[in-house]
Formats: sequence, structure tokens, C-alpha cells
Amino acid sequence: MIEIVVGVGVFLGYIYVSHVLDYKILKEKHMKEKNWDLNISCGNTRIGKINADIVKRNVPNFVLIEDIYNMPFKDKEFNEVISSHTIEHVDNPDLFFKELTRISKNVTILLPPFWDLASMFWILEHKWLFLTLNTKHVNKLPSKIKMPYCLVHKILGQRIK
Repeated sequence: MIEIVVGVGVFLGYIYVSHVLDYKILKEKHMKEKNWDLNISCGNTRIGKINADIVKRNVPNFVLIEDIYNMPFKDKEFNEVISSHTIEHVDNPDLFFKELTRISKNVTILLPPFWDLASMFWILEHKWLFLTLNTKHVNKLPSKIKMPYCLVHKILGQRIK
């Protein structure tokens, strides 16, 4: 019995530590790597010359995006764009990525790697599971599979299309 309790504790500890490593440490490291021209899906981060999201945010140089598949920017307007922990929530990640590559020369996507079990298997919120061991992807998307549930978006009325 004690072995089971210890095993569960070790597993839960791994889930916690791996998530902190991915979502806090590596995310912050990658976000500080460059001077980003556009921080798309910015949330409350202030790292871009332009910060954009689908919800009004109180950050400098903010642009409200109404359609993530048809953004109000010119072709190759930006040199460096970052999108952090967003693409796993959208209905069509390929179309979203295509739009990002239209508006930027270099697109950096941060997403949950396979070893971050807390994020990767958060089946109630994530629409896509990306099959990768890396958090950071530049100018390409890894393979993915569609998640069967996404109840959080339905219950809270979140519409990231």
C-alpha cells in the first residue's frame, strides 16, 4: 500500500515539476529571447512592440483581433511573431499558422511538449495534442491529433475559432 502512495506522489510531483518547467521557466526564457514585433494571443504579457488578442487586454500597444484567420496586418509586416500556448486551443491550427506566416517572416510557436503531462492531457481545455518534445517551434508545426473533448471552451463560452 505504501508503494502505491509513494508512486502516486512521485507521479503527481512529476506532473507539477514538468508543468512549471514548461509553462513558467521555458516559456519565460523563450519570450525574453528576442524583441518581438508581434505578440499574438498576448494575454497579459507585454513583450511585443504590438500585443494582440481576441479579448481586450490592458497592455501597451494593444490590437484587438476579431478573426485569427484573417488578421488586420499586411503580408510580411513583421519580422518576428510569437504565439505562446494558444495554438492547442484553436479550431484550425493549420489555418491559424498559415495566417501567422502570411504576416511575419519568422513565426515562433510555444506549445505544451509531450512531457508536460499536465498540459498535454488537459482534455477539457485543449483541442489539439501536438506530438513533440520541444516547447518552441520556429516556422513549422509538429504533427498533431484532435482531442475528443473541450468542455471548458463550451461551458465558459470561449470561442477561439
